[in-house]
Amino acid sequence: MARFHGKERLCSILSPCRVQSTRLPQLNDLLWPIPMSAAAVLSIAELGFPWETSDPFLFCVYHHDAYPAGNERLGPAVSLAGRQRGQDFEGKDGWRMYHGDAVPGFPQHPHRGFETVTIVRRGYIDHSDSLGATARFGAGDTQWLTAGRGVVHSEMFPLREPNAPNPLELFQIWLNLPRAQKFAAPHFTMLWRHAVPLHAAFDGAGRRTEVTVIAGRLGEARAPACPPESWAAAPEHDVAIWTIRMASGAQWTLPPAMAGTNRRVFFFRGSGMRIGGHALTSHAGVSLRAEREVALEAGADECELLLLQGRPIAEPVAQYGPFVMNTQVEIRQAFLDYEQTRFGGWPFASNEPVHPRAQERFARHADGRVEQVGG
Repeated sequence: MARFHGKERLCSILSPCRVQSTRLPQLNDLLWPIPMSAAAVLSIAELGFPWETSDPFLFCVYHHDAYPAGNERLGPAVSLAGRQRGQDFEGKDGWRMYHGDAVPGFPQHPHRGFETVTIVRRGYIDHSDSLGATARFGAGDTQWLTAGRGVVHSEMFPLREPNAPNPLELFQIWLNLPRAQKFAAPHFTMLWRHAVPLHAAFDGAGRRTEVTVIAGRLGEARAPACPPESWAAAPEHDVAIWTIRMASGAQWTLPPAMAGTNRRVFFFRGSGMRIGGHALTSHAGVSLRAEREVALEAGADECELLLLQGRPIAEPVAQYGPFVMNTQVEIRQAFLDYEQTRFGGWPFASNEPVHPRAQERFARHADGRVEQVGG
């Protein structure tokens, strides 16, 4: 696959092209108006693609693909006829190649000025970047990547199982960086599944709610350290990223956060539930008054939510495709810098590199440090 050239190509990477220049959308800008006065629930909106978020988050993408068995190249062992190669987002047969040619995923592409938090619930991602770092992670792992002043990376979805389906489920969350950290040195931190704490609670009937604490703290469950330049690194910024799994009929009270924090939960799995007394019969994003506790109640089957919260950065945002800065002048400079430097170049023979099928989960960082976790 050719290198990414020009604004049109960059604009298609990972998400729909969007241009913003004054500020991030605030809580009620993008949601249908449901006045709640002083109640815990501020507003409710159906989930679209991508999921709309609020400052300090830019958006969240939920990928859920039912990939078939893999071939010798770790791509789909079926015909790709009828697919728009390099731009396959239709979901034919329940899965997508995205920008991949032989292997599904996102071949080399640049980022500047923000962070990606990629939570892989099922399946695997093979990471390679312009710093020479590589990784394979998945099955409950999270990669937290600070793009900072600029990095080129690929995110491919290797289909490792040759004789069975290869389901993939992941969230990718874009978290903004404040002006002072826009040009931080790029690097990534791995939050391996064994290091990410779980908080379990049981209601009066013994029904279980389990919270995976990827960022922030819940009771005694404290998330692993995020990258040092992240907005989430300072406790006073009240950043939390949690996934919440509730058994059928389970009841749990979401504890309050700090006043002034933006807080939203995304109900993405299950046939229905109640949030703050409001019945949901379809998947939705729900904006909450952060300083209020909120009653959650699962419906007839197991349900799941993603929680994103944080104090707003409250700075102007200029975004064009994979670059997120504070002004349009800085966006133009980002394009110029990328065209001139390629943010360090691409040290791999392929634009969509994958590791051998037998390679277990690992990370090799730009400084040569290697983490081997297996599986």
